[in-house]
Amino acid sequence: MTVKYTESGLWIEELADGYRIGLSEKGQDDVGEVMFLELPEFGESLTKGDNLLSVEGAKAVTELTVPMTGKVNKIHKELEDRTDLINSTDRAENWILELTDVQDLVEDQLSEDPWFD
Repeated sequence: MTVKYTESGLWIEELADGYRIGLSEKGQDDVGEVMFLELPEFGESLTKGDNLLSVEGAKAVTELTVPMTGKVNKIHKELEDRTDLINSTDRAENWILELTDVQDLVEDQLSEDPWFD
């Protein structure tokens, strides 16, 4: 799977052992400049529809939900101190977390279009 996008403004990249999730340009546009964010905990199990990320941005306070069920394997902790990274267009900087043991990912709810609505 190449990078795919959710309607809510996330990007998803398949890795060898799971998936990496980040905030797409559409998501960045929807939220505005992020001033504060709250990340899940390492090892936490997330169920599809659970809160993935709470962000306080210039436009709104937003909660983004996880598009699949899985276990948090890695967290981009640097985002807590450098919220500007979430607004980067570089996926190496704006990723949020990595999930393993993934279930419930529905491919037909994803798009190759980053401005998917």
